[in-house]
Amino acid sequence: MSEKPVSALKAGLLGRCPKCGEGKLYEGFIKLDDSCSECGLDYDFADSGDGPAIFIMLFVGFFIVGLAIWVEVTYRPPYIVHALLWLPGVVVLSGLLLRPLKSLMIALQYKHQAQEGRLEK
Repeated sequence: MSEKPVSALKAGLLGRCPKCGEGKLYEGFIKLDDSCSECGLDYDFADSGDGPAIFIMLFVGFFIVGLAIWVEVTYRPPYIVHALLWLPGVVVLSGLLLRPLKSLMIALQYKHQAQEGRLEK
């Protein structure tokens, strides 16, 4: 019986094991579990680093700055209105995107067997 390949995109966005697509990837909100409860894959290889944070800053920044410019040009509200609108927006959007993007980076690492760079002599 051969294993059906798991979509890195699907496993990543659902926060599932990149090998079997069934077991959960997280123990807490963003704390990784030690291993998959279904297939036993050890998650020691998983290191998403700052990758998700960079993409979140780009996506959220582009979206919020675009909206802030549109609101400023259209309505000219006081600066406190901007602060009340956009600061919570940045926090909420960043929190919503962190887990799926971290999972996606880990799933792609597994799929492409990415490893830490090493210099061989």
